[in-house]
Amino acid sequence: MDAGLLKGIARHDRPRGPIETVSRVRVTEGEGVHGDLRGALRPGKTGKRQITLMEAESWTAAMAELGLDLPWRVRRANLLVEGLRLPREPGAIIRIGDTLRIRVTCECDPCNRMDEIAPGLKVALLPDWRGGVCGKVISDGDIAIGDEVRIET
Repeated sequence: MDAGLLKGIARHDRPRGPIETVSRVRVTEGEGVHGDLRGALRPGKTGKRQITLMEAESWTAAMAELGLDLPWRVRRANLLVEGLRLPREPGAIIRIGDTLRIRVTCECDPCNRMDEIAPGLKVALLPDWRGGVCGKVISDGDIAIGDEVRIET
């Protein structure tokens, strides 16, 4: 089984708020990434976009296509994974560190906000799920940059 590494953790506490990067964080079924506005489960919601992950390689490809060198956090994803192709199908389980498990729910489609950051960024993130994956936390965990990332199913 192949493994990758967790290379980045980011969160933001309000819509359009600044992105904060951290070296470690608690991630739970009820809250998602601690301190991130999108993670908390709300009544009547499915939580399918509770946490977002993207591949460092996908970000690098999009930047090369645009001739830019922006930091990955402007994508507004929560977790950056390197050295592992994330699943492209709902239902797959991603494990990070010892206990965190995330079920992939859908592709993380880039929104129009990406073009506000850099013209053409939305289109550059469209092919082959470059924008990343959305998921739902199914078991809690404390994670840190450098943790191993594996696909369980």
